[in-house]
Amino acid sequence: MKGTGDILINGCRQKVASATSAYVTQENVLMATLTVAEAVHYSAQLQLPDSLTPAEKRSWADDVIRQMGLATVAGTRIGGQVCKGISGGQRKRVSICIELLASPALIFLDEPTSGLDSAASYHVMSRIAGIARRNGTTVVAAIHQPSTEVFELFHGLCLLANGRAVYFGPASKAIEFFDANGFPCPLRRNPSDHFLRMINTDFEEAQEESAINLAHAAKVIQTLVASSSSLAILGTEMEASKTIKQEGDHVLQRRQATFWTKSIVLTKRSMVNMHRDIGYYWLRFVINITLFLTIGTIFFNVGDNYASIQARASMLMFTSTFMTMMAIGGFPSFVEDMKIFEKEQRSGHYGAIEFVIANTLSSTLYLGLISILPAAIAYYLTGFERGIEHFFFFVATLWTCTMLVEGLMMIVAAIVPDFLLGIIMGSGVQGLLMLNAGFFRLPNDLPKPIWKYPTYYISYQKYTTQGLYKNEFLGLVFQDFGVVGGIDISGQYIRKNNLQVELGYSKWVDLAILLGMVIIYRVLFLVIIKVSKMAKPFIKCLIAKV
Repeated sequence: MKGTGDILINGCRQKVASATSAYVTQENVLMATLTVAEAVHYSAQLQLPDSLTPAEKRSWADDVIRQMGLATVAGTRIGGQVCKGISGGQRKRVSICIELLASPALIFLDEPTSGLDSAASYHVMSRIAGIARRNGTTVVAAIHQPSTEVFELFHGLCLLANGRAVYFGPASKAIEFFDANGFPCPLRRNPSDHFLRMINTDFEEAQEESAINLAHAAKVIQTLVASSSSLAILGTEMEASKTIKQEGDHVLQRRQATFWTKSIVLTKRSMVNMHRDIGYYWLRFVINITLFLTIGTIFFNVGDNYASIQARASMLMFTSTFMTMMAIGGFPSFVEDMKIFEKEQRSGHYGAIEFVIANTLSSTLYLGLISILPAAIAYYLTGFERGIEHFFFFVATLWTCTMLVEGLMMIVAAIVPDFLLGIIMGSGVQGLLMLNAGFFRLPNDLPKPIWKYPTYYISYQKYTTQGLYKNEFLGLVFQDFGVVGGIDISGQYIRKNNLQVELGYSKWVDLAILLGMVIIYRVLFLVIIKVSKMAKPFIKCLIAKV
């Protein structure tokens, strides 16, 4: 079913631009590792213009925090599924705080009182109403079962049933409208409860069986929709819109921080999140240390006899594939990052380019940390080629691989925003590229259609293993005592014949190709998230059918 219609702002057909409007979603999409104050402060640095000093932005953010009654929990982490934090109602107020920072001309609230008790609901809505009066902001709120005090804060009311407008007009005249159409509100009953009870068709059978003699909900809706009073009220609203249009149209423009300020702030925020989220990198770091210690002890002082040829090649292959496969462990955190990005992008806080730059810069440092130390342990315990150049290339290759696969998993997170399906898809893609790396089946033995051309040449594992083979086997001589008298086999011979390494270019070219693929994957990630708005509905529909 496709919905159509026009968006009129002050009587003029316009787009609802993020520069003049804000939207608070029903779901509280917040960074769990930040405190309340940090979440609002970072958002203030993104939304408020650079003409304000950092101190002024912080002061503005603190004022909004106080207005929403969050000063007592400003230093408490927001929390989530893993770590306990503030309550659900407080999270909702943090979400509202963030959108109120830029004083938008139009703000949409999707169930702003969900998760709040009656007192907190009134406090929040009265604060929003007061801010709206002071700033001249129009607030459009979708709300269920408001208390009488909250209902009295609304100026206009729109009641919908089965996709039709049952009432649209001043909230103060709604009781009179229902009374005039034969559905008076009983004494001591909340007016909003009465309105919803009259037009709710979800429990028709229960209404018919109840002791209360109510008219059938469908007839109630039909009566109210056809009411001349409803049409008169709607006509009054349209006349008011025409008057506003004749008076002139003025669209406010929101000034924000510059591109580079946003990129720097997002990078700082992302690094704080990565530092505090144990599942992002720290758990992988511990696992890497443990496994690379295991690798180092299993392949300890591998030697230079004939059997060490297979041992060296196996160790290099396993090290690179294990390091890259561990990127799957951070997929849940990638999905959470994408949710936050999509929400903040819709609100106009920043764009896709700033997000990709910040994510790349912040992750590079941590990926280096979880690569260098474990790689050093395994490298020297195994007894690989001594020399700073060989060690540097080994570490640089693993570091680059982790950055590359991180980009690949972010692409998966952008396409499939589901933990289980994303992990399955990421594992499948990495497994396919691993099989075509030239280790399990030598390059010349791969079937040429599809598996060698083009899969083998687009597999990052191909350039990883080829570079590591060139780095490790060059200059080595292996002794084969299985032959009478023994023979010496050069590393050059092993690379060319046993491992089928392409010797037409150096190992540094392989590393450069990997770096180029890092850039390509990040650019592809940027392109995908820019077009994801069009693809997401189709993907969600496909997942739902599965």
